[in-house]
Amino acid sequence: ALSISFDLISQHCGRFWTLASIPRNEPGVYDMLCRGDSIGVFQVESRAQIGVLPRLRPRCFYDLAVEIGLIRPGPVQGGAVHPYIRRRTGAEPVTYPHPLLEPVLERTLGIPLFQEQLMQMATTVGNCTVADADLLRRAMGSKRGVERINSLRTKLFEGMAANGIDDDTAQGIYARIESFANFGFAESHALSFAGLVYTSAWIKLHYPAVFLAALLRSQPMGFYSSATLVADARRHGVVTRRPDVARSSVGADLELLDACCEELGSEELETGIDECLHDHDESEIGAFDPNRDDGDHRRDTHFAVRLGLSDVSGINIETATRIVEERERESFASLDDLARRVDLSGEEVEALALAGAFDDLVGSRRGALWQIGQINGVGPGQLDVQVVTQPPLLPEPTQMELLGDDLRATGISTADHPVRQVRDALNRRGVVRVDRLDGVESGRRVEVAGVVTHRQRPGTAGGVTFLNLEDETGLLNVIVTPGAWRHYRRVARTSRALVVRGILERGDEGVMSLQADRLEALDLSVPTKSRDFR
Repeated sequence: ALSISFDLISQHCGRFWTLASIPRNEPGVYDMLCRGDSIGVFQVESRAQIGVLPRLRPRCFYDLAVEIGLIRPGPVQGGAVHPYIRRRTGAEPVTYPHPLLEPVLERTLGIPLFQEQLMQMATTVGNCTVADADLLRRAMGSKRGVERINSLRTKLFEGMAANGIDDDTAQGIYARIESFANFGFAESHALSFAGLVYTSAWIKLHYPAVFLAALLRSQPMGFYSSATLVADARRHGVVTRRPDVARSSVGADLELLDACCEELGSEELETGIDECLHDHDESEIGAFDPNRDDGDHRRDTHFAVRLGLSDVSGINIETATRIVEERERESFASLDDLARRVDLSGEEVEALALAGAFDDLVGSRRGALWQIGQINGVGPGQLDVQVVTQPPLLPEPTQMELLGDDLRATGISTADHPVRQVRDALNRRGVVRVDRLDGVESGRRVEVAGVVTHRQRPGTAGGVTFLNLEDETGLLNVIVTPGAWRHYRRVARTSRALVVRGILERGDEGVMSLQADRLEALDLSVPTKSRDFR
């Protein structure tokens, strides 16, 4: 996706970026991450990561590596997450299990987060050899991790006793080492990933249209569906347009928002502030100020995202390529002209019509579907056959019907969000929009509604299920206790959209969630999909 982003920026915006040349230490990038605005950003877009980012408040590159290493089974089960954040925010003093471990754990505030630290702990206080430490490394994340680590138990405890460590402290140190049998990250790996986190966040901030197009071209990947990526980009001002046989590329691409921009050069088209183009020192990043507004960072303001022909369900890359190549040879005069020249099947033509790809060519989706019925059965060699039947006066589809067609054809609504179509009814009921929860006091019982994007039940959560609800204004994490899940199991497990009542919880850093006590199905009359229990 990053490689595609660089290509799109070069092609449309005239800038040539690489992983090595992206400006370093930009405060705006870290501010965006501190707000938890990371949908689509490599590695830090999950529910857990978005919840931790505003608490950790990364302000330098190494903080990104810590964020990567923190939300892993080893640190989570070893009880490292909350102590690290408390120490990071100054709510808890930095201490060390033993003075010998201060050089090993100083960079992570006395909390072991990385494989290398566990290996150093084993050699520093456990008197293990380098070979023993390498065995420990190989045990982390293996199916027999606990068994392999336990093979060193006696040696570790003997070494800690020889270093004057009392039994309680030794037990605590060993418990942290053992927790990494369930997978902990290597620091070297986390630092490499941090580079990709920063780069993808930088592109999302400065080229959100480019970033969306690149992610759509790279599907399936990441935590979110294409529909959620498009909805998030819309909230950031990005216009997304339906597929069109006269304009679309094979995959998602950029096009100018207005015809008047066609006369402008790349330098005139580029927006944003010049400060974004230069490296900064880490000292320039400073503390996070949620109220700071340092200008509009976006540099691709004059561009929209046009969905590709291969984004249409039933149209593969080969078919989309044939359409584009034939169009470049000569524009299509009509729907039947296209169908014959490209040799499309009836199913492929119907799929494109349902997606609105013929709207400009024919005039309407229903008109296109009517014409399909007329040209079916006309072979490629019968080019002289013309459609002469007068179509009936077809009623215009409603906005909800168009939305349903979009979602069935591409899984993406370019113009609207399904929940907005029922917002009036939800307002009459008193259901609160996600973007208005900031004005609701913590501890209050409220109702929210949205499409279910995810259902998750991590092994470390004690049977708690997490749902992500998305309305037209944002995403909300919903916590469903085992008791509530049993009571509303059928609705919670099968409904595509929900109205959820619960207690709003807000942490000191503004991270919000809803503790559900009632769930009911919300009928949107359009198809949506969630990613469940992955």
